[in-house]
Amino acid sequence: MLEIPVPVVLASLSPARRELLKRLLARFDVMASGVDEDGPLPAGVGAGTPEQRAVGLAQAKARRVSRLRSEALVIGADTVVVCRDEVLGKPAGFSDAARMLRQLTTTPHRVVTGVCLVAPDGRERSFHVTTGLRMRPMSDAEVRRYARQRDVLNWAGAYALAADDPNVQEMHGSDTNVMGLPLERLEAELKALYPARESARGLA
Repeated sequence: MLEIPVPVVLASLSPARRELLKRLLARFDVMASGVDEDGPLPAGVGAGTPEQRAVGLAQAKARRVSRLRSEALVIGADTVVVCRDEVLGKPAGFSDAARMLRQLTTTPHRVVTGVCLVAPDGRERSFHVTTGLRMRPMSDAEVRRYARQRDVLNWAGAYALAADDPNVQEMHGSDTNVMGLPLERLEAELKALYPARESARGLA
């Protein structure tokens, strides 16, 4: 576990991100940012590339929560699925989820997560991580069954990766990135912000 010398707040109510962050930190708070990632982009966030959009939304989330929790290190994140040059956010309904799933199961795609860290002293670090995926083809019946049995309306692209997922044929990159929080890169950035202190050594 990492030792961070200030309080940490995850600017997300996502259960998946919360469980992932528990792998790195023993204690942290969670707070909704209030940023509507599916509506008009917040002021200062340009559409740009999917990578720019994900990072921009992560920054908007982290900065908004940081204004409320100025004493804490705030972590904001946003995940998008990109397929055939279309950015797939959370589906509008079950028919939209089925459309997305049909597209994803027949076409290689990438998952992009933008992350922003805002420290109490004003330091800010932003980055994105991309993972390439190829899923097995699903029949229409399988797509409908998947959409009905899972909480697809809360996932970008109507899909959430599970450990040893049989629906994934190929993956190139971080699996935790696909789940919503790229832990490998996040750990490196946290260590850069707060290098581990060497333990004091007593004199012989």
